[in-house]
Amino acid sequence: MKQAGAVLKFLLLQASRKLAGFTATMAAWISTAAYAVNDLPGGPAVNQLNLHPAVTKIAEEQQWLHWFMMIICLIIFLAVFGVMFYSIWKHRKSVGHKSANFHESTTVEIIWTIVPFVIVILMALPATKVLVASKDTTSADLTIKATGMQWKWGYDYIKGEGEGIGFVSTLDSTHREISNTGGPKKGEELDNYLLKVDNPLVVPVDRKIRIITTANDVIHAFMVPAFGIKQDAIPGFVRDTWFRAEKIGDYYGQCAELCGKEHAYMPIHVKVLSAEDYSKWVGVKVKEAAAKADDPAKVWALPELKARGEKVYAANCAACHQATGKGAGPIKALDGSAIVLDADHGKQIAVLLNGAAAGAMPSWKALSDTDLAAVATYTKNNWSNQTGQLIQPAEVLAARK
Repeated sequence: MKQAGAVLKFLLLQASRKLAGFTATMAAWISTAAYAVNDLPGGPAVNQLNLHPAVTKIAEEQQWLHWFMMIICLIIFLAVFGVMFYSIWKHRKSVGHKSANFHESTTVEIIWTIVPFVIVILMALPATKVLVASKDTTSADLTIKATGMQWKWGYDYIKGEGEGIGFVSTLDSTHREISNTGGPKKGEELDNYLLKVDNPLVVPVDRKIRIITTANDVIHAFMVPAFGIKQDAIPGFVRDTWFRAEKIGDYYGQCAELCGKEHAYMPIHVKVLSAEDYSKWVGVKVKEAAAKADDPAKVWALPELKARGEKVYAANCAACHQATGKGAGPIKALDGSAIVLDADHGKQIAVLLNGAAAGAMPSWKALSDTDLAAVATYTKNNWSNQTGQLIQPAEVLAARK
């Protein structure tokens, strides 16, 4: 009796645990369902089952190929299992059938060799056509290098209209802050949650855009479903893909390779403009680049360098180290940090240029010498870190060499 009681107690305990887990899951689902979420044009849709609406010929062909393969597989499934179930039912023992005893059949051997071969050819021909077309990056109107970094994208326009433009695209700091505090609140409409960036990739409509992918640290992947493109970005290697967007609008993707703890915060936002609007955007960016082309030999005063550093910190550092500089979890605090307070500027500059903690702190080489000097100066003279120390861009430039 004691054993039976112990067993019953154990079963009740397990049942209560499962019920508690189920209740928690349902509560989470209900709370999520309460959010006001709508379809995101150019991005994911609510309860999406099919592929993204295509805005390129390649994406259209991929969708056609997808359904073509699905139909062939469905026909094969119905034919094979239909014959099998019919044979089982029609020749069952209960109606008097007896099992036959036979061996090889040359005819059957030939049929089940030829038929699958024909099916494979029928599937391979259109698949090969789409694959070859998706890899033809020749005669591009615009070539852009997309560099994956933990955890952001760097874009450099290297050929075509806009040549020379370059910038870094990072998850919008407000969205990261929302994520850090538990996600969107009830009733908060954020259809582009964790997909909004500070600097989207901008391209003209109806132009062949070649994307060259590489990475600074680990393997990333550049993927925009609406364009039908997904290409790995591998450190030390160069890969490429292309697209020709046929509709003006905003289109979203994400890094599709598990690249570390911030993988979920590495979105891709592509803004497709008319040729006229794209030319205007290029003009604005060229002027901005000229204004930001600081002379690394320029000697800055503390107030102006700190003010610039505050903006750089908010855009690139606050997501992890927090606006208070206190850090969070494994992220080390900058407020009171020995490296930040150290009079040897080379230690902090080395961390900014090369990263630290096995990639947990990424390299920020993509930023300019002035921006790195400014953000380092800001951290040395903010919160309780009132050191009065100032790092000039020339120090960062010297450390790069």
